[in-house]
Amino acid sequence: MDTYLVYEIIGYVASVLIAVSLMMSAIIRLRIINMIGAATFCLYGILIGAIPVAAMNGFIVLINIYYLSKMLGDKEYFRLLRVSPESEYLKSFLSFYQDEIKKFQPDFDMKPGAEDICIFVLRDMVPGGLVIGSPDNSGILNIKLDFVIPNYRDFKISKYLFNERCDFLKEQGLTKLVARAVSKDHRAYLEKAGFRKSGQGADQFEMDL
Repeated sequence: MDTYLVYEIIGYVASVLIAVSLMMSAIIRLRIINMIGAATFCLYGILIGAIPVAAMNGFIVLINIYYLSKMLGDKEYFRLLRVSPESEYLKSFLSFYQDEIKKFQPDFDMKPGAEDICIFVLRDMVPGGLVIGSPDNSGILNIKLDFVIPNYRDFKISKYLFNERCDFLKEQGLTKLVARAVSKDHRAYLEKAGFRKSGQGADQFEMDL
């Protein structure tokens, strides 16, 4: 293959990676892809003898490494907060994120029931996640909504709620969580969060507390 063509392909790959990173809402993923794209551009600059291009993108790589190490190394503060289904803040939160919610859980009707359990997951005091479910008399919570805001979709919130703080869920009188996956991505999320298929259908998942 012609050397110039190889260099051109490397440049195009770098451009695509940078463009893809800017379309991502999850900050950590954005920085990782952006760092790979900048490193590829740095290589491209070296190969074609464009030192300013290589130097600038090398600097961008270092910036991404710095912020990634800071984000992954800093200890974050998590807290669970149960709110009333009639909470004005809850209504405002659902209204603000309704388009994002409909994207991932289109069957949620945006109206919590009067007996529903509504739990915010605060991450550094920012309401990063929200779980709404309908409990029955046997201690089963049928999850109607499990939503995380775009910047925090790195599974830390689900790990904290479903694994590290399952005691909080037990304190609400719950013994089992049941969720229905409406898409392939949602199924993958539930499995990664620790849910298992319930045997009641391909879209039914559960977790014992």
